[in-house]
Amino acid sequence: MVEWRMRAIRGATTVSENTVEAMQESVMELLDELEKRNQLHPSDIISITFTVTQDLDATFPAAIARQRPHWDTVAMLDVQQMHVESSLKHCIRFLVHVYLPVSAPVSHIYLRQAQKLRPDWCLPLAHRD
Repeated sequence: MVEWRMRAIRGATTVSENTVEAMQESVMELLDELEKRNQLHPSDIISITFTVTQDLDATFPAAIARQRPHWDTVAMLDVQQMHVESSLKHCIRFLVHVYLPVSAPVSHIYLRQAQKLRPDWCLPLAHRD
């Protein structure tokens, strides 16, 4: 019998500009990687909180995520990231709570310029498809 546990997964990405299209591209890429690297199905997800830096207001990341198959029942929240003057611009972050087998490794997802936030959690580009 497989033992399951609630786990937390962090991630972030950046967008090239404050447009719906740029945000959609980055959020979809981020969630594709979340599902793939952690072998997740949306039914395993308890909740996800997205944060955006104050320079992003073209759309809500949760509205983008709800367009994905099976994501319309995931509890999601969008909030503005605390502003720190020297922080990374055009950044979208998430905190996801999921059910995973206890033995499953967790892969935190940091893409694009957000790799600078947690280089210790980033996969080398050679490992990405």
